[in-house]
Formats: sequence, structure tokens, C-alpha cells
Amino acid sequence: MTAIRTALVTGGTGGLGAAVTTHLLETGWRVVVPWVARTELGRLADHPRLHLVEADLSDEAQLRQAVSLAAAEESAPLFGVVNLVGGFTSGPRVHETPIEVLDAQLDLNVRTAYAVTRAALPHLLAGSGGSVVCMSTAATKRPFAGGAAYVASKAAVTALVETLAVEYAADGVRVNALLPVVIDTPANRAAMPDANRRSWSQPAEIARVIRFLLSDDGAAVTGASIPVTHVG
Repeated sequence: MTAIRTALVTGGTGGLGAAVTTHLLETGWRVVVPWVARTELGRLADHPRLHLVEADLSDEAQLRQAVSLAAAEESAPLFGVVNLVGGFTSGPRVHETPIEVLDAQLDLNVRTAYAVTRAALPHLLAGSGGSVVCMSTAATKRPFAGGAAYVASKAAVTALVETLAVEYAADGVRVNALLPVVIDTPANRAAMPDANRRSWSQPAEIARVIRFLLSDDGAAVTGASIPVTHVG
């Protein structure tokens, strides 16, 4: 990447998002991060190319405000959209799980990615195209008992990505999904203190894959579902 471009990173203050945001800043991107939890802002150091905007992405007006900020600088056009907002749940089997659990997972994992991408696409189309990255999960290939709502919602993310890749290929917009295993964040370490973390997906490694997909180096990749795990 020679000229400065802008990436909109949702969930950019979280355990994974902070690593992604920091890596993009380090590699020359202007980054816009919507936030809702002030307590998470400490994960990000001040940077002249980092722009934080308070926005509830479930609110259409606030979402569009965040996207407009991302697209506001002609010298750094919006090119990357990184959808990291999502949620996880596991519990009893389907017949023992309230339907509201599925509704919540679809809302967090699918609707948010759909809405953010939908709002950003006109700006990508008006420019020189762009790259969208969404988070699915390796569990769509290797599901686990008790995870039906979560896995179904993430499978829908993968289907969304594959469809968008076809719809916008002629416009120079690439869309890809990542399939991490458990991500090594403080929250997951606290939730699973006795787990073997050897193969957990590392935030810094995920960040580098995302940077590749957003960059011109990833120009040949679209519609892909890319496993991201840790080896070694």
C-alpha cells in the first residue's frame, strides 16, 4: 500500500480488535473505530491516524455517522471494512435452549456485519473498490454440542461473505471470512483457565492475516473462508 487508506474496524477496542487496530496503524492505515464501552478505550494508544467514534451499531443513524467519518477524508479513502463485533454462547441442547438465544446470536453475529457492510458499500463503490473481512469460526467445520445457535449464526456469516463476494466482484470489492479457533484473549483465558491454549488463535496473527486481505497483496483472494489457528 503506497497511499494512505482508511479501515473501519468494528469491535476495534476488544481483545482481538485492539490488536487489529494497532497493527493496521503500524502498517500505515488510517483507522476508524466505533465504540460503546468506555472501559475498553484504554487498550488503544493515542495515534494521529486513529479516530474513535461513540456509536451503537444497532442504531442506523449512529452507524451511518461512524461510516461517514470513515469515508470523510479524500486523502485517505475508505477501503477496508473489518467486522469484528460478535458474540458467543454455548449451553444446553437445542430443545432446552430458548429461541431468544438464537435471535441474539443472529443479531450480534450476522445482522451487525450485514448492516455495517451495507452502509459502507456505497463508499467503496464510489472509490476504487475495497476489501471486507468478517469473522466466522472454525466451529462451522467442526461443530460442538451446545453451540447450535452460535455455530448457525457464524455459518450465516460465511454464507453472507460468499454471496457478497459474488455480488460485488465486478466492482473491485473483495469479501472474505476468517475461521479462527478459540482466540487467545484475556476474556477467554478467564473463562477457560484450565484449557490447553497451544492451538488457540493469536490476536497478532489474526491481525496480520486481516492486513494481508485488506492490502493489494490480497487482491486475488475473495469469497474465501480462511482457517486461522496457531502452529508451534
